[in-house]
Amino acid sequence: MSVVENSQIDRILAVDDTRDNLILVQTILESEGYEIDLAADGISAVQHVEQSPPDLILLDVMMPGMDGYEVTRRIRKNPALNYIPILLITAFHESSVVEGLDAGADDFIRKPFDTDELLARVRSLLRLKHSLDEQKKMARQREDFVSRLTHDLRTPLVAADRMLGLFEQETFCKISPEMKQAIAVMIRSNQNLMQMVNTLLEVYRFEAGKKTLNWESCNLPQIIQEVVSELSPLANEKSLTLKIDTSKLAKLGEDGGVIMGDALEIRRVFNNLIGNAIKFTDTGGIEIRIFEKSSNSPSPDWVIIEVEDTGYGIAPEDQPNVFQRFRQGRNKRSGSGLGLHLSSRIVEGHNGAIAVASELGQGTIFTVQLPKHD
Repeated sequence: MSVVENSQIDRILAVDDTRDNLILVQTILESEGYEIDLAADGISAVQHVEQSPPDLILLDVMMPGMDGYEVTRRIRKNPALNYIPILLITAFHESSVVEGLDAGADDFIRKPFDTDELLARVRSLLRLKHSLDEQKKMARQREDFVSRLTHDLRTPLVAADRMLGLFEQETFCKISPEMKQAIAVMIRSNQNLMQMVNTLLEVYRFEAGKKTLNWESCNLPQIIQEVVSELSPLANEKSLTLKIDTSKLAKLGEDGGVIMGDALEIRRVFNNLIGNAIKFTDTGGIEIRIFEKSSNSPSPDWVIIEVEDTGYGIAPEDQPNVFQRFRQGRNKRSGSGLGLHLSSRIVEGHNGAIAVASELGQGTIFTVQLPKHD
């Protein structure tokens, strides 16, 4: 008896409509120390995999009802399942092998199979499974470490911000204008770092499913107006126009542009989008348009917010990846690449959608679509 490489006993699901074949496979694999589960048809195999995922699946191609190809496709399309290697067993020619591999199988073996070949293929696929599982485990540990580190970083940054503020206010002693200017630079740098840490922490909360949204009635025109008021000084420094167009909401009254959502998170989205527009625009300005749109029902279903700038624009090849995590633009002013990713997670958490349209040298339009408040 050979020794199974993994310290944990690997569990293999064998699927075949012929009982003698199942008994043969079971005998061979159990003699090697594997734990074997059996299924006599495709439907029960899929149910078994969903309820108790194995480490490897040995799958006969030709079965009545649901064949091995369909079983493979269903397993591969199930997002709740981690990767499970699938070894197809076929008695047919090359075309059936191609169809199986296209369906998502990892390897194949032809009947009648040689015992040593079967065991070699099983060992090979289990090594792949163990390797991928270990990589996923390490990635998870790395994510947990960064999340904890990010959380711990906030305390000294907040303390430094408060202490620098006291220095700037000359709480302890009088300071020279040159020193006050240097402290102001340190405060800005510290606040930028704190904002990056907070954004990173929020990203991890969303991705870990630990973020709870506080649902309330949100007046989007009011929220966006507040964000614009806060960011106006930055636009004024660059002589940019910054305006909001709510003309299409006028006929809707007080209910125009109202949604159910987390006001703090919604504010974070538009603070990021409008802040980015100012950051990447040197001439012209930024316009924010708010209106409502109907699908098929008589009343509006969606509130649409467009943030358009006259800035540098985004290259066509970069646009499909603009919301990806840690994606940094090619512009020298680009930041960590987390702001847009977090914005997309927040919008998705509100059952909405966010999109970008841009042309180099002409500007960019970010469009946010959020469900209308009933």
